[in-house]
Amino acid sequence: MLKNTQTARRAVLFMNLGSPDSTEVKDVRRYLNQFLMDERVIDLPLIPRALLVRGLIVPFRAPRSAEAYKTIWTKEGSPLIVLTRALQEAVQQKTEEPIAVAMRYGNPSPRQAYDQLVKEYPLLEEVILFPLYPHYAMSSYETAVAYAEEQYAKGKYGFKLSVIKPFYNHPDYIEALSANIQSHLTGGYDHILFSYHGIPERHIRKSDPTKSHCLQINDCCNVDSVAHNTCYRHQVFTTTKLVTEKLDIPAGKFSISFQSRLGKGWLQPFTDIRLEEMPNEGIKKLLVVCPAFVSDCLETLEEIEERGKASFMNAGGESYHMIPCLNTHPLWVNAIAEWIKEKNKYSHTDNPLTPNF
Repeated sequence: MLKNTQTARRAVLFMNLGSPDSTEVKDVRRYLNQFLMDERVIDLPLIPRALLVRGLIVPFRAPRSAEAYKTIWTKEGSPLIVLTRALQEAVQQKTEEPIAVAMRYGNPSPRQAYDQLVKEYPLLEEVILFPLYPHYAMSSYETAVAYAEEQYAKGKYGFKLSVIKPFYNHPDYIEALSANIQSHLTGGYDHILFSYHGIPERHIRKSDPTKSHCLQINDCCNVDSVAHNTCYRHQVFTTTKLVTEKLDIPAGKFSISFQSRLGKGWLQPFTDIRLEEMPNEGIKKLLVVCPAFVSDCLETLEEIEERGKASFMNAGGESYHMIPCLNTHPLWVNAIAEWIKEKNKYSHTDNPLTPNF
């Protein structure tokens, strides 16, 4: 039985990527403008960024994206929003702290969530920000935290804001992710593709505090460095290594690729290209998992499950299955509930962009 009352002094704020309010082109256009005008997503100066986004990308992409959203939209709305709300409800059953939801782009904003929490819990002393991103990247985790902190500062709230760090190598996350994958291995497969969201290589270099390690020395992801604390590439390699070791998947049976690229100079290999190549390499039965996402969304349901399957099967594949994201997997729900209970171990108030695992 929940004990959330107006006397609650601590609350949790789940923060995910976000979604358009509907599949109407105008709503998708508004969402894409907010998303792509983020300086941590397209890191160009304001004027050239605006010319590129508002003059070229959004006018052409909005109608196509609207059609893509229509293929996955549910009667309850956007899958990402629906699944984030479902996670909120599932975790809420296991913790006394009230849990709210905010999005980096679209609705609800962190400011809306803060205001609602303060209204419902006037004695609130702390909000634990939980970015639902396992890995650090300036275009995901960093921008979510920066945006939440900016809105927190503007609101001049009386509560303290602390932040859950990236959990790419946390044993509880690895356990949940491995269990989720394990349940899909019984049908037989030739290969498992770990498809992570792509980012430009320049973002890897920008996030390197040493400015001399990432993508600048041989085998940089396997050479110890403080840069790994903010290196997306190292962190996705680490997640894959820990999961495949736990599941005892041999080296020849899995690989890593990167999806959703926008432009040149992004991390390789590219998922869409690999899906077309694999059948010719003798990989006929493929499993695909997307560990960069904890909630299924456009990038998993439409890009990987729909278009990815079509590409693989048209290239000669025989079976293709996308493993769903963690969503509300019981071990994932339990992990979050435990992290909330032990928040002093997993959160901090000094530097929200520095992991401590």
